[in-house]
Amino acid sequence: MLTFVVLPLVLHVDQPAFQTFWFIVSLLTELAVLRVLRTHRTAFRSRPAPLLFWTTLAVAGTTLAIPFLGPLSAMLGFVPLSGFEMATVIAIVAGYVAATEGAKAWFYRRRPIRNMRARVGR
Repeated sequence: MLTFVVLPLVLHVDQPAFQTFWFIVSLLTELAVLRVLRTHRTAFRSRPAPLLFWTTLAVAGTTLAIPFLGPLSAMLGFVPLSGFEMATVIAIVAGYVAATEGAKAWFYRRRPIRNMRARVGR
């Protein structure tokens, strides 16, 4: 919801910038939730498997690069975002991660883990 408020009312972006912004935010938040929900501990205290780490990093890097790839980005209807818009993307994703971590912590406080395998984060 924050994205739909910030883009038109604060940043006053046009349709191509909105599409680009939405593409980046939606992909990065999906990657973030994958990292956050895979373990009961905080995402930053739990080390993912190397394959998960490197693939999420590669997808995130590609996602951030696509709007700057000239003809490819134009073909997809994307435009390069300004530094301020990219900082806004990062802020929204960081807020999403914090909210997801908070919801996860609340959930696990109410429903303690009963099985040791889950305790290890597997």
